[in-house]
Amino acid sequence: MDIFEKCFSFTIAKDAMEHGIYPYFIPLTENEGTVVEYQGHRLIMCGSNNYLGLTTHPKVREAACSATERFGTSCTGSRFLNGTLEFHERLESELAEWVGKEAALVFSTGMQVNLGTVSALIGRKDIVILDKDDHASIVDGARLGYGKIERYRHNDMGHLEKVLQSLPDDAGRLIVVDGLFSMEGDLAPLPEIVPLAKKYGTRLMVDDAHAMGVLGGGKGTAAHFGLTDDVDLIMSTFSKSFASLGGFVAGSEDVIHYIKHYARSLIFSASIPPGNAAAALAALQVMREEPERIARVNQIGDQMRDGFKKLGFNIGESITPVIPILIGDDDKTFLTWKLLFEHGVFVNPVISPAVSPGRQLLRTSYMATHTDEQLEQVLEIFEKVGKIVGLI
Repeated sequence: MDIFEKCFSFTIAKDAMEHGIYPYFIPLTENEGTVVEYQGHRLIMCGSNNYLGLTTHPKVREAACSATERFGTSCTGSRFLNGTLEFHERLESELAEWVGKEAALVFSTGMQVNLGTVSALIGRKDIVILDKDDHASIVDGARLGYGKIERYRHNDMGHLEKVLQSLPDDAGRLIVVDGLFSMEGDLAPLPEIVPLAKKYGTRLMVDDAHAMGVLGGGKGTAAHFGLTDDVDLIMSTFSKSFASLGGFVAGSEDVIHYIKHYARSLIFSASIPPGNAAAALAALQVMREEPERIARVNQIGDQMRDGFKKLGFNIGESITPVIPILIGDDDKTFLTWKLLFEHGVFVNPVISPAVSPGRQLLRTSYMATHTDEQLEQVLEIFEKVGKIVGLI
């Protein structure tokens, strides 16, 4: 049996390309934040994670350029060896302070944070407990560990308690959960998870990739609920509100020290380039100096959820600037995406396995820099397309 046979027989994507409905790997020729261009076609971007609009902020751009001029384009080595710069340690110190923890550790990507942190902590006799809608990076980090994986139904606290009750007393336990679930924009019920974690002697880690810069005054889901001291580990990425590339985990000094010396995705990867570290640090400074951006993106989220509801779209349980348009069918999801694209709105079609069967959707997300005129135009186009495909 040829191991490449699976590659030769994989034709679904090629078929979609031939029919003009393939929605992925679109090479943009311009990206101005809220507006992008593809082959001369300008679209309003409603599919980005650039929540605060900082990728084009002058201070962030200047910080990245200055750091590149000073240190070059790469550190060309692991954090363990020659790849640690003053930017990395300053960024870690300020991130820890921002999220209310003793220490932080910067990785090269957000994916690597979860791969390294979870696998470092979950040994052979340990158990990691995951929400079934947790991000793939959390699941993969759990798989890399040598312990057992348990999963509970999405945001089902009764099921979570049954799982916790079933665990042996002598096992180390860690719940890992998204703070803001990236596909449907709903939140983990931390006020209910925290008491359960404490009741059953379980540590808690929150993935705040999509909540950092958006919730809790920009400090994430734990801050949003006033539970920062009750969450053991907080992680986030730099590729969203921080307008860069990389990620971090924050917690007690001893735990971060341990992760620093056992996370393979940190030890065996080159550190993030100077420009990316400086950009993330500058983005953090902008968050402090311009809190109106955080208020604006949440106001836009309220505005767009209300607009979609009034038009008759199903937006699920979203309470954030991540707003799904639930469709429930692959073909209709792709058709709706294509029509929106042709009419000038860029969104992300999401099908299984990224979401459960029957939960196929268009993921829309918004930036603090979207104008009211752009948002009105988006709703008008959605109304037109929604009527064409029978969603409203």
